[in-house]
Amino acid sequence: MRRLCAAALALLLAIAPAAAQDATLVADSLAITADNTLVAEGNVEVFYEGARLTARRVIYDRTADRLTIEGPLTLAQGADAVILADSAELDADLTDGILRSARLVLDQQLQIAAAQIARSGGRFTEISRAVVSSCDICEPGAAPIWEIRASRAVRDEEERQLYFEDAQLRVAGVPVFYIPRLRLPDPTLTRATGFLPATIEQRSRLSTGVKVPYFIKIGDHADLTFRAYLTPATRTLEAEFRQELRQGRLSFEGAISQDDIREDATRAYLFAEGEFDLPRGFTLTADLELVSDTSYLLEYGYSDKDRLDSALEIGRVRDGQRILTAITAFRTLRASELPIEEELPNRRVELEYEERIFADPVWGQAWAEFGVLTLNRESSEPTTGRDVSRVSAALRWQANADLAFGLRGSAEARLDMDYYAISQDPAFEDTARVAPAAAVGLSWPLQRMGENGVRHLLEPRVQLAWSDTSGEEVPNEDSTSVEFDEGNLFALSRFPGSDAVETGTRANLGLTWTRLDPAGWSLGATVGRVVRFEDSGQFGTDTGLSGDSSDWLFAAQYKQGNRIAITSRSLIDDDLDVNVAETRFDYFDQRLRLGGSYIYRAAAPLADRFDETSELAVDGALQIDPNWRARADWRFEADEGRSTRAGVGVTYQNECVGVDLSLSRRFTSSTTVEPATDITLRVFLSGFGSGAGGQRPPSRCGG
Repeated sequence: MRRLCAAALALLLAIAPAAAQDATLVADSLAITADNTLVAEGNVEVFYEGARLTARRVIYDRTADRLTIEGPLTLAQGADAVILADSAELDADLTDGILRSARLVLDQQLQIAAAQIARSGGRFTEISRAVVSSCDICEPGAAPIWEIRASRAVRDEEERQLYFEDAQLRVAGVPVFYIPRLRLPDPTLTRATGFLPATIEQRSRLSTGVKVPYFIKIGDHADLTFRAYLTPATRTLEAEFRQELRQGRLSFEGAISQDDIREDATRAYLFAEGEFDLPRGFTLTADLELVSDTSYLLEYGYSDKDRLDSALEIGRVRDGQRILTAITAFRTLRASELPIEEELPNRRVELEYEERIFADPVWGQAWAEFGVLTLNRESSEPTTGRDVSRVSAALRWQANADLAFGLRGSAEARLDMDYYAISQDPAFEDTARVAPAAAVGLSWPLQRMGENGVRHLLEPRVQLAWSDTSGEEVPNEDSTSVEFDEGNLFALSRFPGSDAVETGTRANLGLTWTRLDPAGWSLGATVGRVVRFEDSGQFGTDTGLSGDSSDWLFAAQYKQGNRIAITSRSLIDDDLDVNVAETRFDYFDQRLRLGGSYIYRAAAPLADRFDETSELAVDGALQIDPNWRARADWRFEADEGRSTRAGVGVTYQNECVGVDLSLSRRFTSSTTVEPATDITLRVFLSGFGSGAGGQRPPSRCGG
């Protein structure tokens, strides 16, 4: 038989010494009456199997094995549940009994007050005439923001659930909702089947409605969420499934709708992702993106994607080896591409294999590559329905060497061999192509230590490169867009894919400077240029790489710890005209997060861009005080003088309630999507299944 105070008495009077380790009792005074009753008074503390009882006076009746406790008293069972009461009668093991004028506090958030609390079986806590809230009452006699009143409430400690009978929700003391039976998770439970906070949404084409989610726990590693979205213009059911597996993960999200926008059609979408570990170190990755029509995702706010890609990949990466096989299906949602959708690639199948042949400190590294790729179009018309298959093999080698006077030399070579099988395009024939390339480079890394530990790093670098191709012309499917930046300044080819190869002899020139400050910030800059022995005419004027000499490339980076980061890139020609300018700014601190970007591109008629384009984007969030948080984003087309998208939002949260309000506006329109304004309101009550882990949100009382 488990004993509490009897064990403490045994410790004092050598009664039942075997039980002495089960309990500890501390008090200012202890007395034993004639009927063998133990009386502890003054700052009484009892510790028993993880429970801690504090009280003014405790009387232990050994015959009845029962405690009579005079308070104020506190009974804590771990860090998640604490009962405060004026008096109590409990069994010696603290599992059964009655507590009067009591209050149950769960996870330092939810409070349940009652005239009487009864504990039974060490599992159930029954509360009569319960008043439940997580709100602080700032003024005596004032009503909390919200409260639940019930004739009876039961807490199941094992399942961590709260059950209410005759429950009534009151807001500022006014009854607003009644339900005969109600079950809610207590705040110590992070995942539980039940309703989640509802959201009120207003969308331009869908009117105002409510979105009610219902969460279903499927074991410890899977869950399913349904959301009923109802407005006068739509009836929508959304679903989200998540599964963590021993060898991977799987997730689905989607929706199905009947609305007034397309009255004769059922609209739906499905996005799915999965990643699974396979034998021998391989990984299977799956991505599925399906939608019923081109405007559904934007009109319902599910995604901004205007091109969908569904892919299945199997790959492995090891030291010195890479294997990838993939199949990808494409679908465009862009209004400008819909009329020619059948002329765009809709399926790609690829196989890539890369193996390191050798690695030597002196002779460098050599690699062998092999690949197969097929690209198909739905159209069967000549030219517009072109299908391409490519088989590729390549050898590449690279080595570096330290030379005299601190100079550093580099050399690399590459040989690509491709065979193209082309159908449904009379402009091209099946052909084999060989593309050799080589480069030698020289750099001079310099370092100077300044005052106060400042380091300056300066590295001039020059590279002489040559490449050529032999064979008939092949269609360019994967290198139609070229970006010139510091990342490919010294590349053998600045085309991003394999179909186009940069040819000719050229000198790549660059100078990099970096300042490292002990205070935690750094500043770097790069200037570079490509000088050609002869213009091959491969690059358009919009790339900055056309002509005998490229534009001047200027790039800069500034970083201050994890708080500030600024990156910038510009392409400037010999007439000092800026052809490309890009800047990104990010700032972080405890209260403010701010980011922005600016992009400018000059007109390039040869690239079908007849007007200059520029765009400014800004987004940020501000923690105004412990309760209020604001956020905003804005996208502006400076060349057109118009906003394309804007949004603002504000969140308020205190110890018992949270409110999130957001407003967004999409200004641009197309043949498939009209301008739209979206408003979303979400209200949630703190204290039920919050998973806050004891971190109580800020109090509205300010203390």
